Amino acid sequence: MPTGETQPWTVVVLTEEAFGDVDARNVAQLHAAERAEGQDVRHVVLVPADTHRNLLADVLDRLTLGELREAVEELRQRRPDPAEARADAETALRVTVEALRAQGLTVTGRTTEDDPMPAVRSALAAGPDARELVVVTRPHAVEDTFHADWASKARDAFGVPVLHVYAGTTRLG
Repeated sequence: MPTGETQPWTVVVLTEEAFGDVDARNVAQLHAAERAEGQDVRHVVLVPADTHRNLLADVLDRLTLGELREAVEELRQRRPDPAEARADAETALRVTVEALRAQGLTVTGRTTEDDPMPAVRSALAAGPDARELVVVTRPHAVEDTFHADWASKARDAFGVPVLHVYAGTTRLG
C-alpha cells in the first residue's frame, strides 16, 4: 500500500430505537479525527424487530428508574404485533441512517430478528475491516445489572471493542 493510504474500516452500530440528534453526534464524534485525516470509516446500522418484548423486564426497568407511570403503561400494553414490530424497526433504521448521513457519515443498514447477535456476528465477519461495535440502548436495569445486555454479550462473544452508550445521552452503559 502506498504511503499515506489507509484501508477502509467499518463500525457496526446496534440500536434498539431511532437515533436522535445526540445519538448521531455521539457516533459521528467517535472517529471524527480519523475521518478528518482522510480515513474511510463506514458504518453499518442494525435494528432488531422486537417481536418478543420481555414485558417483565420492561416494567422492572421503568420501576428501577423511578418511572411508575411508565411502568403501569407498559403493563397496559400487549405484546407487539410482529408486523408492527418489523415496521417500527424499519422506521427506526431509516431515521437512524438519515441522522448519521446528516452528520456526514457513510452508512448502510438493515433490520434483524429479535436476537440481533447473529446479525452482529455476520456484520463483523463480513470483512476484515470491521473493527468495533457501538451499542446504543435505553438503560435496562435488569439486563445491565446481570450483564445480559447486548453490549455485555457482544464483549464476551466477538473479540472487538464494544462501546455501550445510553440513547439520548453521553452516558456510557
